[in-house]
Amino acid sequence: MRSQVTQIDDTCSPPLFVAFLSAFTMSSDAVSIPIFEFLEHDMAQKATIYKVELSVSDMDRHYYDTHKLTVAKHPSETDERLMVRILAFALNAHEHLEMTKGLSTDDEPDIWQKSLSGELDVWVALGLPSEKVIRQSCGKAGKVIVYPYGGRTAEMWWDKIKNSTARFENLHVINFSEKDTGELAKLASRAMNLQVNIQDGDVMVSAGETIVNVTPLKWKSAA
Repeated sequence: MRSQVTQIDDTCSPPLFVAFLSAFTMSSDAVSIPIFEFLEHDMAQKATIYKVELSVSDMDRHYYDTHKLTVAKHPSETDERLMVRILAFALNAHEHLEMTKGLSTDDEPDIWQKSLSGELDVWVALGLPSEKVIRQSCGKAGKVIVYPYGGRTAEMWWDKIKNSTARFENLHVINFSEKDTGELAKLASRAMNLQVNIQDGDVMVSAGETIVNVTPLKWKSAA
């Protein structure tokens, strides 16, 4: 044991070496508690990966394609928000549309579409962003779409900011009802095959034999 300790002392920095020795001088319980608490905290912060095969038939935009998505669900993200994110992707589906890091970063939307030259064509955000965030987003992208949800809370949010955001000519605000998003949340699973049909503004989401009908409500359209 002495020769092993000497070797570690030669190759490790003093703080690391002290920590190493402390692990052997402390009781087993004292060592295991902080180690396992650290591991559990680290594991809890990792995203959950969802594999989604998303077939979109959008008769309003004449867009028909299948997208194979790998979606990272943030630890704080609910099934409802995850499914709204996937639905938002379907409503704006394009060969260059991409999921971003979402809740893992503050300076990106949930979904975006960039031109070949790197310019932001479409900026898609979920939830209830502040007027400041909307203003900044409208200055970054050619088209900004916000999908609020949450029933009465979303309605109160819109009543508060709709006048101050009226001047943003590239802003769209499209609401989903609490009932619709609640039904969507029930479709969530780690491996999904979803069919989304869009016609005359109405949306039908199918997962196997289960069908959820969603009626987006346009609160604001671009000028």
